[in-house]
Amino acid sequence: MAELLKAPAEVQFKEELEALIKEDKNNPKPINWKLSPRAVLTYLMGGKAGKKEITPKYIGQKRLMEIAIATLATDRALLLYGVPGTAKSWVAEHLAAAISGDSTRIVQGTAGTSEEAIRYGWNYASLLAKGPTDEAVVPSPIMRAMELGTIARVEELTRIGADVQDALLTILSEKALPIPELNKTIRAVEGFNIIATANNRDKGVNEMSSALKRRFNTVILPVPGSIKEEIEIVQRRVSSMTQKIGMKESHTKQIETIVTIFRELRNGLTQDGKTKLKVPSGTLSPAEAISVMYQGITMAHWFGDDELNAEDLSSAMIGAIVKDPVQDAVVFKEYMETVMKERSDWKDLYRACKNQL
Repeated sequence: MAELLKAPAEVQFKEELEALIKEDKNNPKPINWKLSPRAVLTYLMGGKAGKKEITPKYIGQKRLMEIAIATLATDRALLLYGVPGTAKSWVAEHLAAAISGDSTRIVQGTAGTSEEAIRYGWNYASLLAKGPTDEAVVPSPIMRAMELGTIARVEELTRIGADVQDALLTILSEKALPIPELNKTIRAVEGFNIIATANNRDKGVNEMSSALKRRFNTVILPVPGSIKEEIEIVQRRVSSMTQKIGMKESHTKQIETIVTIFRELRNGLTQDGKTKLKVPSGTLSPAEAISVMYQGITMAHWFGDDELNAEDLSSAMIGAIVKDPVQDAVVFKEYMETVMKERSDWKDLYRACKNQL
């Protein structure tokens, strides 16, 4: 069987989930949940299930995950909100995997997402041949989740047009999906809920209506508060890639450098608080730091000798920082000359960046 490029969370962490299910005999579970809320929290934050080590999926405030899990145990939907790159989709996927054992019932929000993607569509060949019938209905992921009592996910809700977003109102309020063409209504089974993710920083964001906002409990996922926390997030994600391709180096020093650069530019201030900096247009989140490390490691593995060097990292880092070729290039050049140039252990990275800008 061919190896999947990106397996769902319930496949990647199958052993951990099975260990948690085995040990989770005495804790009360909401109807149709695979794990109890306590076990879901352990899966997200890390811990032990018998002798099995459970790796943390989210590094941050435990209380935020408790609120998110508790929300899903009610009839309120969950909205994970924050700037791009704060692990909203990652958390949503793992919540769905732990609660329902299936994280794949997903609607991807885009400017072109239609109401049919949220409600249902039609098999037009069957519709033309026989008219509206049950067999002609093409259920959306949300409709299937309602029928099965599982979690559905809506990614990037604010990228969907406001009129299409409001197709969720009846589903969230009444836990029902009318199909007027068949004179019937699909009613949600216990265990059904929706996890949506949204941000308000990217271009192309559509404001949510007040009516829709009221139907969600919102959990704001912040950018990591400390540099130590951010380094740990990036380190964990990067280590899984290096293991996959057989590299042994941990890349701790390079990760510390990239995270420091991104935090300083994001905050407009050096770590020691002595130098104010101009801020680039991008968010420079942990997700982008992970992406920079991925690209650098890939270059070192396929076109080098598995030794990650400054040249491997510089092009990826410049691509992440310089989104606007005029404004951001000025910001980064100033940072290079006032900060990077003065740090002796960053000389190689400074020269590599300077050669490319």
